[in-house]
Amino acid sequence: MRWVIVRVASFSPRAALPIAGNPPRMSSNVRSGFMVRMTRCIVPAMTGFSSASSGDTRVSSIPSQVPTHFLVWFAQPVDPMRRRASGMIRSMAGMAPEVYRSMGLRDSEFERIVELIGREPSLTEVGMFAVMWSEHCGYKYSRPILNYFSKYKEAMEGDGLENAGIVDIGDGWGIAMKVESHNHPSAVEPYQGAATGVGGIIRDIFTMGARPIACLNSLRFGPIRDGKAPDEVVKRNRFLVDGVVRGIAGYGNCVGVPTVAGEVSFHPRFNGRPLVNAMCVGILRVDEVATAGAGGVGNPVIYLGSATGKDGIHGATFASEELADDDDSKRPNVQIGDPFAEKQLIEATLEALKTGAVHSIQDMGAAGLTCSTIEMSAKGDVGMDVNLDLVPMRESDMTGYELMLSESQERMLAVAHKGREQEVIDVFEKWGVHARVIGHVTDTGRVVVTRHGEVVADVTAKHLADMCPTYQIAGVEPEHCRLAREFDIESVPVPADLGQALLDLADVPTLASKEWVFRQYDHQVQTQTALLPGDGDAAVLAPRGTNKGLAVKIDGNGLWVRLSPYVGGQLAVVEAARNVACTGGNPVAATDGLNYGSPEDPGIYWTFDRSVKGVADACEAMRTPVISGNVSFYNHGDLGEVLPTPMIGMLGILEDADHRIGGLVTDSTDELFLLSYDLPEVPQEGIGASAYLAEIHGVENGVPVPPVLQSERLLCDTLVKLAAYGLIEAAHDVSEGGLAFAVAEMLLKSNRGVVVDLPEVEGIRRDDSRMFAELPGFVILAVNSEKIGQVREQVPDGLSLRPLGRLNEESSVRFRYEEREVASVNLRDFVSRHKNCVVLALK
Repeated sequence: MRWVIVRVASFSPRAALPIAGNPPRMSSNVRSGFMVRMTRCIVPAMTGFSSASSGDTRVSSIPSQVPTHFLVWFAQPVDPMRRRASGMIRSMAGMAPEVYRSMGLRDSEFERIVELIGREPSLTEVGMFAVMWSEHCGYKYSRPILNYFSKYKEAMEGDGLENAGIVDIGDGWGIAMKVESHNHPSAVEPYQGAATGVGGIIRDIFTMGARPIACLNSLRFGPIRDGKAPDEVVKRNRFLVDGVVRGIAGYGNCVGVPTVAGEVSFHPRFNGRPLVNAMCVGILRVDEVATAGAGGVGNPVIYLGSATGKDGIHGATFASEELADDDDSKRPNVQIGDPFAEKQLIEATLEALKTGAVHSIQDMGAAGLTCSTIEMSAKGDVGMDVNLDLVPMRESDMTGYELMLSESQERMLAVAHKGREQEVIDVFEKWGVHARVIGHVTDTGRVVVTRHGEVVADVTAKHLADMCPTYQIAGVEPEHCRLAREFDIESVPVPADLGQALLDLADVPTLASKEWVFRQYDHQVQTQTALLPGDGDAAVLAPRGTNKGLAVKIDGNGLWVRLSPYVGGQLAVVEAARNVACTGGNPVAATDGLNYGSPEDPGIYWTFDRSVKGVADACEAMRTPVISGNVSFYNHGDLGEVLPTPMIGMLGILEDADHRIGGLVTDSTDELFLLSYDLPEVPQEGIGASAYLAEIHGVENGVPVPPVLQSERLLCDTLVKLAAYGLIEAAHDVSEGGLAFAVAEMLLKSNRGVVVDLPEVEGIRRDDSRMFAELPGFVILAVNSEKIGQVREQVPDGLSLRPLGRLNEESSVRFRYEEREVASVNLRDFVSRHKNCVVLALK
């Protein structure tokens, strides 16, 4: 490859100067209010460069590696890739700070790179460091906080992280699961952003040797209703909803993995900046887990999957920065997915792993070949020599920089046992998938990459994988958290018609039916989905080969976390656990998707710290360790940072899948009961930070009620026991919208009504609080009258069981307190609003 020194002129308004950091010496002139700066950097020669061998040559094109606001003025051919006797790369000229800054590196980080490798890096090496040291891959801001999770800390102190976490569920079976975000790509190109998010999380699962059996998603958007935001904003939000949902459906349905559960919420802080978190669950034999740690000097390194193109270059860096208003300029950073190629890759990978010829394997996800070669080498304490000329390419003129940083989808990297590589190749070729040896394992600990016979990168794997700088800033509690604690609930009037308030809540997109969303997903492909979307608080799977059932759910409430981060983090965990327990699943493990604004903001960092601590403490108390996860920072919308949203994916195990229960009353249901524990404190009567307060009164203030973690675990254990013994017909937890909303939801598919006696709760005096308080540890049970005595016998000390009301033949729900009628709603009106809300809003 021919390289050149380019002289770059940058033009910027004088107000933008000086450039941050320590720029090299430059000449500058002031002309018409603009500053002109000249500097030099090294880039690959591209079309438009003169072939003159000496002197300065005027160029007509700008190399794509140079930021677009720079103009290349002169180019001088050089050869910066000469080898020293030691085998190291030697640069012939300095690299302009603007080049590495445009990749997301700070001046101090670039200096650290130079210190680590003992010389100035090549452009390809800088790109590799930039993606591996990005927040997306290197967790530079989040790593100190993630140490709250015991499993994460153990992994980082041991052999490092794998592609997904695994839970042993007994009988020789294990469950792999993980959640990942694809927020930035989905904001720019919603269909492909969401689709490739699904594809990426599925690869994380089958890379472990697990067959993917279910996908879930947790989505956040801005308002989709007219009048809730400016018309152009609402229109954009609808576009994003449509594109993301179609992307998830288009990929998941074609790849043959059912989408079985999820959640969707809407809030102005997500205007134009959606959160798209995808979760996948897979099943495998516990003695057949694949690893990512390369090993065996001389073992061949095999490229697997689709050809590499120029899509998604610097996608990891893109995910580690704030989006500007010109989102369209980031479209090249968005990957393009092919679900049919992914299906072939799934089958070929699982079959190849069965042969025993594969030593180790890794998905080429964020950072592509860079991530897979570096992480596999570092994890196995080995090195790799890689020849990029052998990589399947969609465009033959791709540079080493492009090949190493492309995030083209449906690709894997494997290390085969020496002499058995053809077995692996034969399997993949049988499935119509590229399989090509591109290098071999070495004992140097270095990843050496060549292109056209030239070394384009020579780096120590652990420098990139394990030595990413970390930053822990001094967090500051945001003012809105203090104001939330001091909020006076008495400043909010009690509506004259609480029945109308309940109907109005049914007409809120966040609370209403998401049937428009999940009916686009194939949730029954593989025919293992035992409890369908909309029928229960979680999905239940009945995987073949075992009698066990799997309950899965993903949950999160950003408003709770914004107003009370520590409590909000706890509530995300206990609600997810409660949801799977309501179906009969014993909560055993969690995966988390942590979505926040810029960690460089002290208030956001404080919120991140406190909420993650809340998640960690709750998981420890609930005995549901976080076994995998993802962090997504720099999520900012029109109103500033998005709602801080830890999304918790929860796995529950049913010893017998036939013992699952739904969340809707059945024909044999006679009576509703409330199973709960006593709350030591109920601040602001339980309606602080509630959906009722936000939607009916337009007030987003106050704090949520903190859970009692030990009591939450006891509650879940009791629900699991009641379901296993066949004593309850259905169970539904009280959450957004309060008890009144939960009761009405249980009757959505019933022609019967109920008169509810609202329970006495210490600390609650208002009627609206009795109906709409979002109290943790409250679960409504649907019971057949013949089993009420047996149910009471199973309720342990520390929990209480109180009757709410008997079902009747009326099509209404009435609420009483001490024989006084508080509210009444026509059930048909509630059902109509609940069912049609999202559909009408999107029209």
